Amino acid sequence: QVQLVESGGGLVQPGGSLRLSCKASGSIFSDYAMGWYRQAPGKQRELVAVIRSSGSTYYEPSVKGRFTISSDNAKNTVYLRMNSLKPEDTATYLCAGGGSNWYPGDYWGQGTQVTVSS
Repeated sequence: QVQLVESGGGLVQPGGSLRLSCKASGSIFSDYAMGWYRQAPGKQRELVAVIRSSGSTYYEPSVKGRFTISSDNAKNTVYLRMNSLKPEDTATYLCAGGGSNWYPGDYWGQGTQVTVSS
């Protein structure tokens, strides 16, 4: 059973940056796609970014150019670098892995809160 643990969330002002980390208990990045989702209160969970074992990536249009997903296989960690943050980016961010290359979701972390506010 793979366990995922997120960290790096917090309160940031509009225009600021954060880097989220998701550490896996086992080595799964070489075989599986990993993704970041987010869920704001009263809204559906949405896929933010995916990185596949091939290295290819996908970004939700509203974050493209501002967010960057990357992985460090040696550290069993996937990152989400978020720049130019906006209040509408406020949400709980969840890491997921395994299953679909488009919507990874066999394994889930507990989430980390990101709040963008002045």
